[in-house]
Amino acid sequence: MNFFRGVMGGQAAGPQPSGAETIQKLCDRVASSTLLEDRRDAVRALKSLSKKYRMEVGTQAMDHLINILQTDRSDSEILGYALDTLYNIICNDEEEEQDESEDAVTPLPASGKHKNVSVPDENAQKQADDLGAQFTDKFIQDPEHVTLLLTLLEEFDFHVRWPGVKLLTALLKNQGAQVQGVILVSPMGVSRLMDLLADSREVIRNDGLLLLQQLTKGNAAIQKIVAFENAFERLLDIITEEGSSDGGIVVEDCLLLLLNLLKNNSSNQNFFKEGSYIQRMKPWFEVGDDNSGWSAQKVTNLHLMLQLVRVMVSPVNSPGATASCQKSMYQCGLLQQLCTILMATGVPADILTETINTVSEVIRGSQVNQDYFASVNAPSNPPRPAIVVLLMSMVNERQPFVLRCAVLYCFQCFLYKNQKGQGEIVATLLPSTIDANSISAGQLLCGGLFSADSLSNWCAAVALAHALQDNLTQKEQLLRVQLATSLGKPPVSLLQQCTNILSQGDKIVRRGSKVQTRVGLLMLLCTWISNCPIAVTHFLHNQENVPFLTAQISENLGEDERLVQGLCALLLGICIYYNDNSLENYTKEKLKQLIEKRIGKENFVEKLGFITKHELYSRAAQKPQPVFPSPEQMLFDHEFTKLVKELEGVITKAVHKSSEEEKKEEEVKKTLEQHDNIVTQYKELIREQDAQIQELKEQVASMTAQSEQMQTTITQQLSQIQQHKDQYNILKLKLGKDNQSQSNSQGDGSQVNGLQTEELTQLREEVEELRKQHALLQTQLSDKDALINTLRSEVTQTAEGLTGGSENKELLKELESLRSQVVSQSAEINQLKTERQELLRRAEVGSSDTVSSSEGSLDATKMAELESRLTAQTTETERLKEETKSLSESRADLEQQLASATSTVAILQTEKAKLQTEVHESRKEQDDLLMLLADQDQKIHSLKQRLKNLGET
Repeated sequence: MNFFRGVMGGQAAGPQPSGAETIQKLCDRVASSTLLEDRRDAVRALKSLSKKYRMEVGTQAMDHLINILQTDRSDSEILGYALDTLYNIICNDEEEEQDESEDAVTPLPASGKHKNVSVPDENAQKQADDLGAQFTDKFIQDPEHVTLLLTLLEEFDFHVRWPGVKLLTALLKNQGAQVQGVILVSPMGVSRLMDLLADSREVIRNDGLLLLQQLTKGNAAIQKIVAFENAFERLLDIITEEGSSDGGIVVEDCLLLLLNLLKNNSSNQNFFKEGSYIQRMKPWFEVGDDNSGWSAQKVTNLHLMLQLVRVMVSPVNSPGATASCQKSMYQCGLLQQLCTILMATGVPADILTETINTVSEVIRGSQVNQDYFASVNAPSNPPRPAIVVLLMSMVNERQPFVLRCAVLYCFQCFLYKNQKGQGEIVATLLPSTIDANSISAGQLLCGGLFSADSLSNWCAAVALAHALQDNLTQKEQLLRVQLATSLGKPPVSLLQQCTNILSQGDKIVRRGSKVQTRVGLLMLLCTWISNCPIAVTHFLHNQENVPFLTAQISENLGEDERLVQGLCALLLGICIYYNDNSLENYTKEKLKQLIEKRIGKENFVEKLGFITKHELYSRAAQKPQPVFPSPEQMLFDHEFTKLVKELEGVITKAVHKSSEEEKKEEEVKKTLEQHDNIVTQYKELIREQDAQIQELKEQVASMTAQSEQMQTTITQQLSQIQQHKDQYNILKLKLGKDNQSQSNSQGDGSQVNGLQTEELTQLREEVEELRKQHALLQTQLSDKDALINTLRSEVTQTAEGLTGGSENKELLKELESLRSQVVSQSAEINQLKTERQELLRRAEVGSSDTVSSSEGSLDATKMAELESRLTAQTTETERLKEETKSLSESRADLEQQLASATSTVAILQTEKAKLQTEVHESRKEQDDLLMLLADQDQKIHSLKQRLKNLGET
């Protein structure tokens, strides 16, 4: 132990060993000592030397320290010393000196971040960084070392877990991609690190946050795994526990980790939205009335929270995902909360600026959110719309530059794809809606457009251009705006005033940045008259405008003026491309001749190309938000860059096109229009034929259904006829029995009378039943008559429409025959009814007479009378037989009628076949038309090829 006392500062005689020699001896002791205590003391000594002799310890001791991690897993103290030593040689941060004495067993509480001391010598810091990277490379040469470290993090002991977290964080800082790759393929590697957030010891949890920040940087796969390990829930819980925006640096770390997980990761953004975590962000922005004395940490936290909202609704996200998040933010009240901060007093300027940017992206392209924002009023007396209050800041040159940029962005987002909002802004400039007692958005924009501040000119011009973007109606409406320039002079239009300022070199332009003002006005004019021939006509109507533009383009000016020349060329090109030739002096052809004589076509195209070659053009084209390092560099608007990209090519072609080529192109266009008309006619013809075919199909289906219904009716009638036949057979049999009983009972009058009474009762019941069945049959025949009448009318119409006169007569003849047969049948059945009633009456009379005769004496007179009656009944029975025979004949007639109805069905089926044939012919005609259309397409294709060969579009 005397050796260690000498190393640790004890007084020893003789020359002191150098640092490298001491470290060498300690490494030998770590490698060769068999006692755990000796190895532990040697590792602790290496730890104490690792900061001063970082290079030597790292070079000589790293392998021995890694071996300790593998072999001495049972002793947490030596593991802690080894991990601390490795951290000291790998970490590049210069930390505050901490008490590392042997007695300091418990480390000081850490807040999750280490305070850095500024290093005056940059070269020394660079060397330290290089050294850390070298040792990191050496450590991760074997991926098993990282896996070993992950295993050690499962140890609950503070002295192992905390230095392990710090060491892994340092490795990720130095060589992030390689370490991420090892952790990604390590089984349960990310899950083990997520467990750090659940550690009850705050220092480990906080450093675990720093570790996860480094782990999730730039690796989408790890970001997804961390998100699905319930990271959002845990982080939001920690933010709430720590006091949300009023919390400390731990809240900041959580927010930074959330940003890592969500930025440019659509999968995690969708998971965040679907998990209803957007709703949990609303309480973050509940700011009280007293906004004085915001701490720097609160400002930082709220700034990150606003950035988190913007990540979810960023314009670079897919439109569907952004729209869904915007909807959720409105429904949960988050947008309303942000607007409250927007209108609150005492909010720090940078928070207010970021809030404006956040509100901008929450409402951008969302009609519901834009409508809500339009309804927000500032808490002033009288209340003013939030848009008006923001525009007042934008055109106020005393406001910070970044705030003015944010307001412009907010106004642009409010008008983005919002034709309703565009109309409301333009309406505040129209003569019929101007209110002299209140300040409107239009008045502020006009004031900014013609103020002495060039930045206000530019912002107002761009804002007004966004009110006209892709909205032909508002471009035409804005032509009605009149401005009173000075007393005693007539008012001039807004378009005229803009061109006057450009052409006359007004004093307003001469002050400050002339280029910025002119660029703003030219962007407004280009946006205004593009795709609006009426506005082009208004612009050309001023005789001074075209000479001014040609003079500007043809001059040889300095570098700063080149951009103005390019924009003037663009404006003149728009006047050519969207010219409707309504002004005789400025037709397309005359303007092109003017360019050729005064400027030269090649020179014109070269000047036009100056716009896209400008470096600020490329910067503005990248993203919608106007972000400029300084006011002087504020020259291009994002939407305007799209317009330039769209128009540059077509204007170049329009300028180079000769009059003959234009005439040819117009002829080709007319030919194409004629072909299009022919194709349209054929399409309409095909549609009509399709409709006719469909109608015929419906008629066929209807007739088929009617035929089936008739078949069913005939089947029912056949069954009814069979029932009547059976009933008449039964009646005939019963009448035969009556005759036989009468002939056998003449000797016994009382027995005959009794039998006759019983038979007559049965006969009466049979007749009653026949009467009911006759009534039923008559009802069914009436229904059949109505059905036949309906069928005859429909078949007549169908026959007239499809087959012509001869077939119509044939069908009518068949139907008339069927009708006459049915009438005949009905007459016969009525006759049968009369005869049945007569039979019933006679039977009743016979019954009453029989009863009276049984009560009287059996004298000869009465017997003779009874016999005469029996004779009459026998005669009546014979007559009934004849009637039965006639009914059989009627049955034969009905069968004939059935055959006739069957033939009618066959005729209908024939008609159906004819209809199907017509449908087939119609389809054949349709195919012929399609072949004709194909020929037309081939002709059109050949014409297009000719156009292409001629060099046209």
